[in-house]
Order: sequence, then structure tokens, then C-alpha cells
Amino acid sequence: MNLTIGRLAREGGVSVETIRYYQRRGLFEEPERPARGGAAGSVRRYGPEHVHRLRFIRSAQAAGFTLDQIGELLRLDATDDRSRARALATEQIAVLDRRIADMTAARDALRRLASECGASDVGPCPIISAFDH
Repeated sequence: MNLTIGRLAREGGVSVETIRYYQRRGLFEEPERPARGGAAGSVRRYGPEHVHRLRFIRSAQAAGFTLDQIGELLRLDATDDRSRARALATEQIAVLDRRIADMTAARDALRRLASECGASDVGPCPIISAFDH
């Protein structure tokens, strides 16, 4: 695999600017430019390890990890510090649990307001009134 940054971005479902941002944050290594005069010119080429790293970052983000936490996970991979990786995962589970509780409460409140709104056509709409305060 010998990808340009544009092709790598497409493979990972991100923009080129996202990859550059990951590089600036130290999450993603920028390959060396090849020597001038070659068939590929001086365009940097990305390999399978870059695709793997990009997919790791995207998967960790989908699990709710911050870029700082992802950076730590990537560094931990080199040290095999399972206890710290487990602690990061446990912390993230607690964050997700709080978000789930907040979203559940918001859903329940909105469900109640929708029910109240549908119960009568008289007076102000309970949904709009709730958001107006």
C-alpha cells in the first residue's frame, strides 16, 4: 500500500485537514518525503500502518475518548501498560454512563412535553413554553 494523504483520508473517512490536525497533535506520524527525482516526486506516501493508526484513532473517538486520551492510549501501546489502559477505559465508561443518564432524562422530559402538547389544543404549547424559560 502506497497512499497519498488524499487517498489515506478517503480510506479513513476523514478529510486531509483532519489527518494534518492529528499530525500536529502528535497522534499521527508524517512520513518522510522521498528523494527528489523518483517517479513519485516528493509526495509523502502512507502505508498500511498509517491506515491502521487512523482507524484506531477514529474507533477510539467513536468510543468517546478525547484526542488527549487517544494519544495516551497510543503511547501505552508501546509500553503494554494494561492497568493504565484499563483505568482510561473505566473513566470513559463513567463519562458515557453520565451522558446516557443525561440523555435519558432529556428524552423522558421531551416525551412528557410531547404528551402534554398532544393532550390539548388550548393555551400555549408546553414544548415551546419549556424552552422559552
